[in-house]
Parts: sequence; structure tokens; C-alpha cells
Amino acid sequence: MKTNAFYINRCLELARNGLGTTYPNPLVGCVIVCDNTIIGEGWHIKAGDAHAEVRAIQAVKDQSLLKKSTLYVTLEPCSHYGKTPPCSDLIIAKKIPNIVIGTLDPFAEVAGKGIQKLLAAGRNVVVGVCEEECEALNRRFFTFHRKKRPYIILKWAETKQGFIAPADQKAGGIFWITNPYSQQLVHKWRSEEQGILIGTQTAVKDNPKLNTRHWAGKNPTRIVLDKSLKLPKHLSILDTSQPTVVFHHNTSTAENQKNLSFEPLDFESDLLPQILDKLYQLELQSVIIEGGSKTLQKFIDSDLWDEARVFTGQNEIENGTKGPRLNRQASSTTEIEGDQLNYFYND
Repeated sequence: MKTNAFYINRCLELARNGLGTTYPNPLVGCVIVCDNTIIGEGWHIKAGDAHAEVRAIQAVKDQSLLKKSTLYVTLEPCSHYGKTPPCSDLIIAKKIPNIVIGTLDPFAEVAGKGIQKLLAAGRNVVVGVCEEECEALNRRFFTFHRKKRPYIILKWAETKQGFIAPADQKAGGIFWITNPYSQQLVHKWRSEEQGILIGTQTAVKDNPKLNTRHWAGKNPTRIVLDKSLKLPKHLSILDTSQPTVVFHHNTSTAENQKNLSFEPLDFESDLLPQILDKLYQLELQSVIIEGGSKTLQKFIDSDLWDEARVFTGQNEIENGTKGPRLNRQASSTTEIEGDQLNYFYND
């Protein structure tokens, strides 16, 4: 006999297929079980398309079996009309008697209302199966709705001596610390998050494109700090090839263009809360902070981060810019063709 946890774990596997494509919606997976056999499964692919529950129900060939089935889902079924009708209404209409839910939905339009609707219709509802794993799956969505800011991922690469760039680096000349496999992984990460932020010096020295050219996926919104609006116009980050936000001091002005918007902030006051508040207003649920060292350190010192991914590469630098200081043990470590990748979580 397979347990509720077994089927919710299958839901989690399905839900992960939507990472990077469901924004602003959460990741959701669903399976329908009859007589200990999965008869339908689905996951949410993108906003505006059918939700996981709808896809799972549609996948059931013999719809008469739904009346004696159990529906498993990672997140509470929605109860409101958005771009699609409420999933809880469909579950009730199909007369599915049993519903097992991983975790509640923190979104104000749902937040327990889906469960209430199911219970009012006489359905058997179980909540909290693999709850920790289901919350971790949607840590971006949960952070955005609970903390009113994006989920913050810090990322950098350093040498074994802790340098992130050579001292004599010329503008536009990137020194690669990691190997091509690690570099491709970073592009995969970019396709999974909604935004990517760098400081002024990184924009000038590295002239990064901040896109997903080494991975099939959507480009993130580029975000750059440019207090005095002095970044050279030829930089890749200002080429309007993908959505880009420039944060500048509120005494300067600039005209917005297609894919290039200018947002004024008070650079003389605490900057990071202003940045995160503006990114929340722009509805960006997750942001990778790619540097440089000063920008990363500000997020660390302000305790405004959720996750850090730090590469230690094989290439060496004799003298250079030191990387950020993160005084804690890595939660996990893996190796990528000689590069070491450490993951840190700010629990």
C-alpha cells in the first residue's frame, strides 16, 4: 500500500517541471489515484494555462472513476476566478471524494478558502502531507507573498584564494574562474528566476549580457545600479534586448524606452529595502544577485538574502578583488568537472 507521502512526492516531481515558466503563479503538481493506481497526473506549465488539477483530471481516461478517487496536490486548490476558473469548483463538480494537500496557499485570494469550499461540499480533506517539502518547492512564491519582497539568491565565483576578479582587469575583459559546464549551469539558473541584479562596477568591468544564451529559457529582467546615470550607452545591459531596470538617484532623470526603464531611489538612505520594495512592486518573485563584491556584501550584511550559490573554480588569480565574506558552513557541496559549488541557505 503506497502512502499519501508517496503520491505527494510524485506531485513534487511533476511540479518542478514548471520552474521558471509559471510566474507569477506557483509551482503545482497533481496526481489522481484510484485503487492504489495513478490514473491521471499533471502540472502547471504557465500562467493563463490550465492548472495542475485541471490537467490531471483531463488526463483520466475513464472519468467515472473520479467518483471513487483521491486527488493529491502540492498546494491548496484555488477558489477564485483569475485567468482560469477555480480548481476547487471543478473538483467538486467531478465529485472527487478525497483530496490530499501538501500545504496551504499564502496568496490572499486563496489562503484557506479553497479548503473551506471543499469541506463545505462534504469532501474528505487532508492537509499538511510533506508540508516542508511543498513549502520549499514554492519558496519564491511564499517569500514574495509573506515577506513582500523577492526571493534573493546570491551568486558568485571565486578562486581558491578567494579572489573574484584580477586587480588589473580592464573594462569589458572578463576573467573566467569557472569552467564552461559551471557557466552553462548559471545560464540555466537565470532561466529559472525572474530578475538578475548587478552593481555599477560589474556592469563596466565585465560588460555582461545577463541572458540565457547557453540555455533554452526565458531571459530574466536585468537590474543595474547606476546612481548618477553614467553607465556608457554601449554596454550590453542597456541594449534593450530584454527587459532592464536601472536604479538611479532621485535627483537625476531619464526617459524610459521599450525594455529599458529608469527607477529613482534615494541613494543617500538605506538602499536595499528601497530596491526590494520596488522589485516587489514590479512583481518579481525572485532575483539573482550576481555582483560585484560590494553589492553582494551589502545584501549579506543586511541579512537580506535567502540562498547563496558559490563556485570555487580551478583558474587562479595572483592578485585581485576579494569576494564577499559569508561566515557560515555550506548546507551542501557538489563538484562540476573540477569546480566546487557550495549552497548556503539563510534559514
